[in-house]
Formats: sequence, structure tokens, C-alpha cells
Amino acid sequence: MDMVTGNLIYLIVLLVGLVGFTLINRRPNVGQMGKALALWGVIFVTILVGVLLWNDIRSDIQPQQVVLTDSAISVPRASDGHFYLTLEVNGTPTRFVVDTGASQIVLTRADAEAAGIDTDGLIFSGRANTANGTVETAPVRLDTLALGGGIETGVRAVVNNGEMNESLLGMSYLSRFSRLEIADGQLVLER
Repeated sequence: MDMVTGNLIYLIVLLVGLVGFTLINRRPNVGQMGKALALWGVIFVTILVGVLLWNDIRSDIQPQQVVLTDSAISVPRASDGHFYLTLEVNGTPTRFVVDTGASQIVLTRADAEAAGIDTDGLIFSGRANTANGTVETAPVRLDTLALGGGIETGVRAVVNNGEMNESLLGMSYLSRFSRLEIADGQLVLER
């Protein structure tokens, strides 16, 4: 059972308890009991909406990547434990999962298409072993790849032909930094 489901069950049990308590204590005065039940209903719905929308709310208020200088980037750990960077691929903002276990930059088909790559014309001749099994990949060369103040041209990457939710920023890119450090919930990259 995930945390949201557990919280939802707890809130329902709490609401049932409060309704029962109100019914027992307010039997003689039905009008006041109705007002109290309506008030508790509004409180419950407000809390329920907050619980269900918490991940969206948190992502809106959670700090995003911060470019400290032209040569250093600090990224906070996301709620799912991963680090995410947004780079511009051929001028298109693209969200990547920082993946030290990936050897290359791996684009989803959707991200590749958004960056202007004709995925229908790609030759998926490569193979990659992933947690979800073996997938086909196609080599591509990115016109530009930009992070912070750094812009690189002619960067090698692959497009994944399998199911993948996020593009991966692998070691072929991460090794371009002189320092990669994870400390205190922050990923720090320095050129």
C-alpha cells in the first residue's frame, strides 16, 4: 500500500469517527448537527484534495535546477530519489534523469521527435540491456546540447525504441564534468 492510499484510508476512518461522534453528541439539535457535518465535510474534502494533489503541489514549490555559475550546476534530489536536469536538445528544453548507470545519452522517441529528429528514418541497429530487458537503439548526432551556459555541438546520443518515460543523461555526457558530487540531497556538477 502506498503512502497516498494509507493517508486516504486514515482520513476516511477519521471522518467516519467524527461523524459518529457528532451524531451521538448532537441528537437533540438536528440543525446544528447538519451544520457541523457540513463543516467537517468541507474540511475532509479540502484535506483529501490536498493529499491527492500533493505531488503536483510539491513539484511546483520544489526548487528546480540552479545554475550557480557558468561552470557549476546544483540540482536538488526529486521526491522520487532521482536527479533531473533540463537541457536544450537542438534548442528544445528536454528533461533528463541523471543516470550514472547509463553509458550514453538516451532519448525517448517523443523527446527525439520534439527536438526535430526524424525517428521514422532512424535505423535501430543497436541493442541496450535495461532493467526492462533488451531494447533497440538508433545512433544520432545532436546539433546542439546546452546546459546552463555551456553549448556543445555534434553530440552523440541514441534514441530508444522501447518503452521509456524519461530521457537518460548517461556517463558519456556526465564524464565531461571535472566534478560530479552528490551530497546533502544535491547533485553538483562542475566543468
